[in-house]
Amino acid sequence: MSVKMPEPDQAVLSRRAAIVKALRTIVPGEGVIAIEREMKPFESDGLTAYRQLPMVVVLPETTSQVAAVLRYCYEEGIKVVPRGAGTSLSGGALPLADGVLLGMGKFNKIREIDLDNRVAVVEPGVTNLAVSNAVAHAGFYYAPDPSSQIACTIGGNIAENSGGVHCLKYGMTTNNVLGCEMVLITGEVIRVGGKHLDSAGYDLLGLITGSEGLLGVVTEVTVRLLKKPETARALLVGFPSSEAAGDCVSKVIAAGIIPGGMEMMDRPAIQAAEEFVHAGYPLDVEALLIVELDGPAQEVDHLIERVDKIARDCGAVSCKGSVSEEERLLFWAGRKAAFPAVGRISPDYYCMDGTIPRAKLPQVLAAMKDMSTKYGLRVANVFHAGDGNLHPLILYDANVPGELEKAEHFGSDILKLCVEVGGVLTGEHGVGVEKRDLMPAMFNDTDLDQQLRVKCAFDAKGLLNPGKVFPQLHRCAELGRMHISGGQLPFPDIPRF
Repeated sequence: MSVKMPEPDQAVLSRRAAIVKALRTIVPGEGVIAIEREMKPFESDGLTAYRQLPMVVVLPETTSQVAAVLRYCYEEGIKVVPRGAGTSLSGGALPLADGVLLGMGKFNKIREIDLDNRVAVVEPGVTNLAVSNAVAHAGFYYAPDPSSQIACTIGGNIAENSGGVHCLKYGMTTNNVLGCEMVLITGEVIRVGGKHLDSAGYDLLGLITGSEGLLGVVTEVTVRLLKKPETARALLVGFPSSEAAGDCVSKVIAAGIIPGGMEMMDRPAIQAAEEFVHAGYPLDVEALLIVELDGPAQEVDHLIERVDKIARDCGAVSCKGSVSEEERLLFWAGRKAAFPAVGRISPDYYCMDGTIPRAKLPQVLAAMKDMSTKYGLRVANVFHAGDGNLHPLILYDANVPGELEKAEHFGSDILKLCVEVGGVLTGEHGVGVEKRDLMPAMFNDTDLDQQLRVKCAFDAKGLLNPGKVFPQLHRCAELGRMHISGGQLPFPDIPRF
């Protein structure tokens, strides 16, 4: 691997047989996988460029089993990597050679649907799309819809604070989760939030959402359900340049219009998606916007007219609106299939994830063209234009020596540019190992130490998902060290214990 992970603890590895035996008493039957070929499916997540076999895989079925596994690992000093469906694109679920991979796939039940309170209580292994399907008969749905929603799970959505094409109007996972049950590394089970809209005290739920498995293991989630809009229509708007499309995005938002979704694709992505899905995308344009307006029918018709005018004032060369629900879904099917579609035109691709201020879209897209020339690698752009969340797909061939490294450097330059223009390193894919060593581009040592203190409050031994997010590992005690000058402690008159 080209990323450096913590050195395996040889003392732990020497006890592997005893560890596997102990775990089998906690999770009997087929709940422990320790044979190398059977652990192969767990060696990476969606970021397949990096692979590592775990020491052992454990597949619990109950909260009490999760608590017992974590308590045992805490007492024995064994690292734990929680894993959902493995769709993470940042290496967040990359195993450790001396660690337990805790797979939550058997937590796949919907425990309660409460339409009166507009919530559902689900286990973390329930797929994102399954929640919407379970309540569709009553006219409800779960708003976050990442492109992998047919496979990705609610627990992983919480770990990475996933979004999707409709997050512009309806928010990310953090805006749609009301409560959770979580097991700490000590085996303690805590509950945060619930069916109520807000909780007193610190916003611990906001802290847990997006914590990438570093704070605990979620075993139950209460999600918000929304009523389906009366009407929803999508526009396909073609532009002669990506810069013109980016300008249109800014002007639509500046006009006070908040679409249900606003996505952008450039020529390589358009052509790949159209060949794959046949969604009716125009092939003679350099950039395509998919703009969805929803709400009462009369309002939607009015907003479509306004967006059409703004787009044409920005130089749009085509504008086509969906005339049926089937056509609207087809427009989105092309976008949601863009990642696998691009996989048909390149042996490998490296999917990036950074977020920028919308007004910087034209500048950043132009800079990415220059970077593409510099590195000699093609890039296909597919992203959530409405909130400035970029997903450049860097095309490369892992069988060509040096191409993966070039793709990594290309991606690093894109993310550094995102920060330079006022953006952030990630919008929804998380930091994981992919962006870990870029964190100093956005945060100074004081910032990172403060974040580590939060980690230490939950996991003082640093056993949960180590090697992710933070570029340098510190023992929690090291964060509290005081600077000594001239042999004197600061404020020597203060009693110390």
